[in-house]
Amino acid sequence: MDVAWEKLKAQELRALAEQNAVVILPVASIEQHGPHLPTMVDTRLGQEIALRAARKASDTRPVVVTPVVWSGLSEHHMPFGGTLTLSHDTFRAVLRDLVTAITRHGFRDILISNSHGGNIIACQQFIDEFAPESEATLVFACYPMEATDAYREVLEDQEGMQHACEAETSMMMALEADLVDDTELGQIAQNAGGPKFLKAGQAGYRWRPFAHVTANGLAGNPARANAEKGERLIEIGAEAIAALILDPETWAPPRDLRGEGTGGVPFRR
Repeated sequence: MDVAWEKLKAQELRALAEQNAVVILPVASIEQHGPHLPTMVDTRLGQEIALRAARKASDTRPVVVTPVVWSGLSEHHMPFGGTLTLSHDTFRAVLRDLVTAITRHGFRDILISNSHGGNIIACQQFIDEFAPESEATLVFACYPMEATDAYREVLEDQEGMQHACEAETSMMMALEADLVDDTELGQIAQNAGGPKFLKAGQAGYRWRPFAHVTANGLAGNPARANAEKGERLIEIGAEAIAALILDPETWAPPRDLRGEGTGGVPFRR
């Protein structure tokens, strides 16, 4: 049986809920990715990695992948054009409604699998707000962060994922080569080690547009990209998400270390 929600019949999805299947809800973006990549990068990569992760995990536990939420938070990319973005309130409302719908069908373990850096804070905030009242266990993950150490071993010019970079360009070469313009890859690299983007002081945070750190909308060196490297990176990312899904601790109920009470007063249960 396919792992893609939209390819399954209603009764097949009801059966998966009865089998306590994990649901992957991919979230991404449609935004500029430099002069050489299409705006679909985060959506395409997030979908591919979620589907591959589901297939890898499904021999041990059923997993189903919803369609990608392509509408993310990309205000910082607006100066370069080609970007579609939501407000934070709308983005969290979309997540809330989708998670509610999934839960109403009986699914109880939901992984929000993110492939766009601008969604991270909002997704974490959503889970903080909604998890205490939800019947489901909600987990959030970004595949580049789950695969950080393994990616470092593959990448030549980067410690990890940047934007329209060696990594993302390689993965798009592997998946959508006809959409990659490789004619000037050697001339468009941008050094991401320059001005701080979202930082202030030693550990502070400040919002800035992406034009603060790049002249052409990319960060990194896409000249190092190739399709073979891209296939390795996709597989590594999918394996990392599959491992997260299959780790029993990911879905285990939280412990309650409280005793009967303190100071002679019992805790509310």
